[in-house]
Amino acid sequence: MGNEPMAIFHFPRAILHIDGDAFFASCEQSRNPQYRGKPLITGKERGIVASMSYEAKALGITRAMRLLEAKKACPELIMLPSDYETYSLLSKRFYAIVKRYTPDVEEYSIDECFADLTGLRRPFRMPYIKIAEAIKRDLDTELGFTFSVGLGPNKVVAKIGSKWKKPSGLTAIPGNRIHKYIENLSVDKLWGIGPATTAFLAKQNIFTALQFARRQPEWIRHYFPRPIFDIWEELHGKYVIPIDTKPKESYESIQKMKTFSPASNDPAFVFSQLSKNIENATMKVRRYKLAAAEAVFFLRTQQFEDYGVEVRLSRPTAAPNDFIKMAEVVYPRLFRAGSWYRSTGVVLFNLVPDQSGQLDLFGASVEIQKMQKLYRAVDQMRAKFGKHTLYLGSSHYANKFAQHVGERGDTPERKSSLLRGESRRRHLGIPMFMGEVS
Repeated sequence: MGNEPMAIFHFPRAILHIDGDAFFASCEQSRNPQYRGKPLITGKERGIVASMSYEAKALGITRAMRLLEAKKACPELIMLPSDYETYSLLSKRFYAIVKRYTPDVEEYSIDECFADLTGLRRPFRMPYIKIAEAIKRDLDTELGFTFSVGLGPNKVVAKIGSKWKKPSGLTAIPGNRIHKYIENLSVDKLWGIGPATTAFLAKQNIFTALQFARRQPEWIRHYFPRPIFDIWEELHGKYVIPIDTKPKESYESIQKMKTFSPASNDPAFVFSQLSKNIENATMKVRRYKLAAAEAVFFLRTQQFEDYGVEVRLSRPTAAPNDFIKMAEVVYPRLFRAGSWYRSTGVVLFNLVPDQSGQLDLFGASVEIQKMQKLYRAVDQMRAKFGKHTLYLGSSHYANKFAQHVGERGDTPERKSSLLRGESRRRHLGIPMFMGEVS
């Protein structure tokens, strides 16, 4: 914000973007004070860096770096397995704090959200920038780590603001000052602008966000779809991309991928991991009462080479058996003898509402309805006793062993330190504080 007078901070619409700084690593530092101020990464179980603290980042540690390389760059590096249960609980607390101030919150991802403050100056008796400061202060204090906040007239500009000064920054960008913040901003730093769009714009000698914003609307409409035009309009201060406060109820695609260690060259074991991915993906498909007729199966080698194949079924389904049968057919094209594999995955796409219960002339739906009834019972058992209480025989090897064995087999402290009344599968919604209290 600098020393600019408060008068220029006028917002006909006031949108916040709030971003947790190094969220996963910060969650670990928050709940365990001995880690604070030290280089730390999560992702030990995957063999690569999933998240790093700012102390680790300053030493050259980057996301997706292999653990051996990270340890070589920083011998004192603290390496922890990812504890997604705790991160999710702290994420919910993050949203709850923001919702004290406004109900209009879009839970964009586990570590970021948008919030609409429009019209709240009078009830809070303070300008929008002061409300933003109060939200940030509550988040930093109550969660024990910092957040970066951007305030703007729309989502695109608010997102620019939250990235402007990290970590722990708060940047307000009113409509009449947008040009000052985008004149030297690389166009690929804009939310929603991907590599293909960036490459096309470079061919047109457009390299900054301001150069993009100065193009005529007719030119933008001619070359780009509506979402890119919406970004262009928001760079001009308009509010066109609404805050979406509804919980996610549907998906265009569902992906399930798992890394396992040590790597394996056993075709039966690797296929079992793929089968487990398929079971997990169809479980989520059924939860949203969807079905899919298309899928991509893929394997990843120890050298991070991916091999995939796309399949199409004769009808949409939510039963894992149908996809596993197809996986058995194409698996010989995926698995290469002599290669070592570290992860498998599946993407189910072109999802549609599950209407397989409708009757047909040939009685096929009778068998389908039997399968639906079976998996309703399976899902109920899993909800009560644990996700992998029941599984198909093709997933046996993957479920028989821990996902990670050896030095990467550490389990998060939250899973190994149970509270009274908890079991390995059923936890209370409490992110355990792991530090010592004096």
